[in-house]
Amino acid sequence: MQPGTHFAFGDHEVHGFVASFTSSVPAHLAHWYLKREQFEPVPSDPGLYRLSEPECDGPRRTRQAIHDLRRQGYTVQADVRLDPAVSASPPRPVRPNGLRERRSRLAQAAAGRTTQRRVTPPSTSAPVVPPKPTYAPTVHLTASGGGRSR
Repeated sequence: MQPGTHFAFGDHEVHGFVASFTSSVPAHLAHWYLKREQFEPVPSDPGLYRLSEPECDGPRRTRQAIHDLRRQGYTVQADVRLDPAVSASPPRPVRPNGLRERRSRLAQAAAGRTTQRRVTPPSTSAPVVPPKPTYAPTVHLTASGGGRSR
């Protein structure tokens, strides 16, 4: 292992994708980082961590762990197959989905005038108040016998 290396990643014939750390990283800190990256300690081999559920997209998850640790400033040594700097997949072709054109049409429609409703200018006259009725409404109240008394 090169001097100054903090973590090492590789393939193991029994445990699958594994990681270990050097003495330049405190053990509790390395344990914390590797647990967050979904690596679990191997009980029979102290200092060795294996990827949990390696059959579920193991190579990508291992490359992501290497990338995350490097982004945190650690020096990581990895097998060529697992090193994201060396084995990164080629960029996928971008398929046009028409989103830009649709947004452009929506923006143009929002900026233009609509034919669905006519905007009337506000009137400057006083609001219309209905006239008072010429009769007085009559209300008949009847007492009901079934209620509670006071």
